[in-house]
Amino acid sequence: MRRSAQAAIEYLFMLAAVLVLVLIAARIVLNGVKNMNEAIGNYVDQVRQEILEDL
Repeated sequence: MRRSAQAAIEYLFMLAAVLVLVLIAARIVLNGVKNMNEAIGNYVDQVRQEILEDL
């Protein structure tokens, strides 16, 4: 009985560690997408301004 309880606790700790790693990875990806979206928006604004200046 004690061995199965220990195995269950170890499994829960491993599951918690995996969830933490998944959350960290998701946060990194979301921050990267946010930064890329801002960079693309800034680039589009610059191109738009240059086109309007050339008219």
